[in-house]
Amino acid sequence: MPKPTLPVLPDEDPWTDAELDEVTSELDRELARLRAELEHTHRDLADLLRDGVEGAGNDQADVGSKGLERDAEMSLAANQRELLYQTEQALARLEDGSYGSCDTCGEPIGKLRLMAFPRAISCMPCKQREERR
Repeated sequence: MPKPTLPVLPDEDPWTDAELDEVTSELDRELARLRAELEHTHRDLADLLRDGVEGAGNDQADVGSKGLERDAEMSLAANQRELLYQTEQALARLEDGSYGSCDTCGEPIGKLRLMAFPRAISCMPCKQREERR
């Protein structure tokens, strides 16, 4: 089956196979890295939860420190899961031909933006409007 034609800005050349391969490879590497990091974070979090925050010999400072460490690990895991989801979605959009279209307005996101940030789902005008809110 031929690859779908992905949208580009009016002043851009169509995506080449080499450019698409580069973006796909970067997303695949990112996917593998995030999965490994998330697995490591889950192990660290499991260790923290197994050790508990309260126990014999733990003073209030130890309990507070362990609680902060646990909260940081949980926040890190949530961030990693979100990045993993975004990466999986970008790969799915590449596969189904919707990669490169803004989720908000449907206009092309732009090759340069996508090559710099392959998980982008918004064109620059929509992203700027979103950040002003």
